[in-house]
Amino acid sequence: MSLDSLQLSSLKSILIVKPSSLGDIVHTLPVLAILRQHAPDARIEWVVNTVWAPLLRNHPLLDGLVEFPRDQFRGLAGMVGLAKWTKSQKDRRPDLALDVQGLLRSAMIGRGSKPDLFVGYSDAREGANLLHDAVIDVANKRSPHAVERYLTFFTQLGIELPEAIEFPLPDGDLPEFFPNLPSRFILLHPFSRGRGKSLSANQVEMLAERWKDEPVILAGKADVPPLNLPESWINVLNKTTLAELIWLLRRASMVVSVDSGPMHLAAAANPKLVSIHTWSDPLKVGPYLDQAHVWKSGRISTMGEYRASHEPGETEDTEFPDSGIDGLAEFVLSQV
Repeated sequence: MSLDSLQLSSLKSILIVKPSSLGDIVHTLPVLAILRQHAPDARIEWVVNTVWAPLLRNHPLLDGLVEFPRDQFRGLAGMVGLAKWTKSQKDRRPDLALDVQGLLRSAMIGRGSKPDLFVGYSDAREGANLLHDAVIDVANKRSPHAVERYLTFFTQLGIELPEAIEFPLPDGDLPEFFPNLPSRFILLHPFSRGRGKSLSANQVEMLAERWKDEPVILAGKADVPPLNLPESWINVLNKTTLAELIWLLRRASMVVSVDSGPMHLAAAANPKLVSIHTWSDPLKVGPYLDQAHVWKSGRISTMGEYRASHEPGETEDTEFPDSGIDGLAEFVLSQV
């Protein structure tokens, strides 16, 4: 089989190779949705890091998960373990394997599954393209956003993309600790592992002062000292599962999040979002859908407005300033 002769409707099995990270998995969900549309009878499986498997487990568009135990394959000894694990996939033999990750590790995984056709992208790294049978040219993708890169697979096949790009997420799980969830609430996700992306603890307390009468759920993962928060706030830092976070994001009246994996979950689950970007470029890593809002360089605009007025690479901010708290707080209150 070659890329030129590929007919998705005739495929019996497809393997998506996208182990991580959280945001990148969310960005790949439209690929899954379109594959299912054009290959309704195919068995579609997804290789995913075990830590992110809850996002895809029992997904209605998937027939199976291949959980990749990434943490077991660190260091030099880990490479030996990776080779053994990859070899264990040799009986999978999908008609098509699509390497969305584009790294040597993911290329090894995909090649190890013995696909009839193994497809990667032209901007893959670490020599991954050497293991691909065919390469999708992403030089002329419509925008620099990761979602556009992934969807180029379909445009190169001559498949017209749907007008509305879908990010099919599970509904999530009701958190056990919410016997009486407020009917209206702001969900604040202020911390990120990425350097320079987080709000400071002091800025969270500044927001708490401005939203002292608002029901706010403070969520995410962070190692921060105890925060001075009003009684109207519910602090669930380090207390939610991935499925519980999705449930909360779906039901928030407004989500405020720094640039992070949970921000992309929010963008997929709820258009009522403000994504805060310091040095990161919203055109590349911001929420994909036009109706979501982004904070950048002291201004809040919809993602559609930002795309229309900016070029890639405008990353002059290094942190969120204290002076931006009032404007952010007032904008969010105007939206809920």
